[in-house]
Amino acid sequence: MRPELPDYGAFLRWPGDGSAWIYPDDRAIVMRMIPGERVFRRHRFDGNYYHYQYGETRFRLQPCMWLPIPGEGVDIGDLVETIGFALERELFVGTVLEALFVEGEGRVLYRIDNGGAIEDRLYSREEFKVLTNKLSLRVSGNEHPTPLWVTRYQDESISGPRLPMGDIETEVEADDGSDQQANRSD
Repeated sequence: MRPELPDYGAFLRWPGDGSAWIYPDDRAIVMRMIPGERVFRRHRFDGNYYHYQYGETRFRLQPCMWLPIPGEGVDIGDLVETIGFALERELFVGTVLEALFVEGEGRVLYRIDNGGAIEDRLYSREEFKVLTNKLSLRVSGNEHPTPLWVTRYQDESISGPRLPMGDIETEVEADDGSDQQANRSD
């Protein structure tokens, strides 16, 4: 059964023997990135490999075991605004640098760049709101009939009776340079 994508998860442990399940060109990246607490976004399946991303880092893996984590609508690189609480928390707008699954707490915590000053503190999803617009269109399951466009030139009966335009007076220049009035009606 294929999961609904995109979904999120972490590789807290090495998911398989050897490295045959890793796309050959991505082995160095994967060896550096997993195992660990990072929460990856799995966004596509090409029939053989799942495509993962963590910020700008992308790699491909064959289906393997990982810890699925419910998505919170936050991706690496998203612009966020912290939510203040009395005078305990500083308000700022920053960028999500890391998404980490903290096993002891059983939830995802985020490291946020505070305008060049990287915070040591990790933020929970309740402590900020996402400012990045993530609207996406999905394929509709509804069938819509193709409209039949008919112009008045194709079928005069649809356009109805023609309204009289009356006499239109225009000035026409004669070839000899003198002005003359012309009356015309449709």
